[in-house]
Amino acid sequence: MSTEGKVIKCKAAVLWELNKPFSIEEVEVAPPKAHEVRVKMVAVGICHTDNHVVTGTIVLPLPVIPGHESAGIVESIGEGVTTVKPGDKVIPLFTPQCGKCRICKHPESNFCLKNDLGKLRGTMQDGTTRFTCKGKPVHHFLGISTFSQYTVVDENAVAKIDAAAPLEKVCLIGCGFSTGYGSAVKIAKVTQGSSCAVFGLGGVGLSVIMGCKAAGAARIIGVDINKNKFAKAKELGATECIDPQDHKKPIHEVINEMADGGVDFSFEVVGLRDTLMSALLCCHEACGTSVVVGVAPGSDTLSVNPLVLLTGRTWTGGIFGGYKSKDSVPKLVADFMAKKYSFDALISHVMPFEKINEGFDLLRSGKSIRTVLTF
Repeated sequence: MSTEGKVIKCKAAVLWELNKPFSIEEVEVAPPKAHEVRVKMVAVGICHTDNHVVTGTIVLPLPVIPGHESAGIVESIGEGVTTVKPGDKVIPLFTPQCGKCRICKHPESNFCLKNDLGKLRGTMQDGTTRFTCKGKPVHHFLGISTFSQYTVVDENAVAKIDAAAPLEKVCLIGCGFSTGYGSAVKIAKVTQGSSCAVFGLGGVGLSVIMGCKAAGAARIIGVDINKNKFAKAKELGATECIDPQDHKKPIHEVINEMADGGVDFSFEVVGLRDTLMSALLCCHEACGTSVVVGVAPGSDTLSVNPLVLLTGRTWTGGIFGGYKSKDSVPKLVADFMAKKYSFDALISHVMPFEKINEGFDLLRSGKSIRTVLTF
């Protein structure tokens, strides 16, 4: 029996209180309004950004359904939707691409003004919600809320992908892989024969390493306090790995000595004040570029001596690897299908959606790279 135009009851992971486990609840998912799409989720990755919601580092109204790295199949569409149809395989986009705003028209930027990242309203783009649980409205996360068997997204926040793509793998293109890989090849524009340092060797950091290697970097230094991550980093392209705890000097000084005054490119994929500064100071003072990739707490501020930049360093950042989402995601999936890269080394665990709290325990304990939940 068709569900088009009807409210769907399904399971979702609802966060009712900060620092508490997710509660698997039955929620009602409203039909899509005009220019909206309802998607049946197939696979979703667990990302550190979702954990920032749980801890309150990212401040959102509660209750909320997090989740933002996913892939699914279109169940139904609202009036006026033209880019996808029921049955299409899709990836929801936490950074939308409206195609009309100043940023979408900018050749290099991708931070579409329809995004929910800068404001974190916890709603759809029209300011309302599509989820209800126990008679209460439930908030959205980044306009897509993928920790639910069904979700509603705006048409400008979903991309149609290859019908043959394995959704349990390409879901990583929804955030982690694209964010890391693009930070190297698109934002930093890593050059052939260059030296790189990557702080944080989780799923996104490893994707940065994959990007640095693909761009032809000659030396890639992985930095992490969890030595268990070193073997995987080297498998994916790191030429060496170091633990700051093994050195008496500040880690940026260690890297400066290793790399003839500093690396050409550094990437901070942790989201901490200290590592942000270490990453900046370990790139060469005259020609280095440091890219901010990790999500730092909103309350954190940095005090920086302008002379650190005056000598020629570049300090930059970017969302979603700098990719214009609706345009780029289908191409990234096509490259995956053409075997330009593999995600097998990134996906450490696959488990049913109902085990989401176990997946977050693995993330917090540093025992997983990427856990993919399947519906």
